[in-house]
Amino acid sequence: MEISLAELASGAPCVVLQGRLDTPGVDRIEASFSAAVARAARGVAVDLTAVSFLSSMGVRMIIAAAKSQRSQGRKLVMFGAQPIVLQTLKMVGLDQIIPIAADGDQAQALLGA
Repeated sequence: MEISLAELASGAPCVVLQGRLDTPGVDRIEASFSAAVARAARGVAVDLTAVSFLSSMGVRMIIAAAKSQRSQGRKLVMFGAQPIVLQTLKMVGLDQIIPIAADGDQAQALLGA
């Protein structure tokens, strides 16, 4: 699992994830992911385009980050989920509590950036 930081066209922060969000993957990036989300002065987008698998540990990590953002009056928006990852997000109902956009432009719009 790899993590990097980018910006959407509006300048909104974007955390880019690549690899498998399973237990070893989450263990590798969780501290960096949480820190990157916490540093966002406004809402943050999470790019899932290159995430090939999402386990319950990955879901837990994303929920914790979204709760942290929400407690500070900010949003977390995910985008670019591959079909297998999107299926998992919908199966656990995450799409009902965290916005999921098709692409970066839609994520930007959902952030209000």
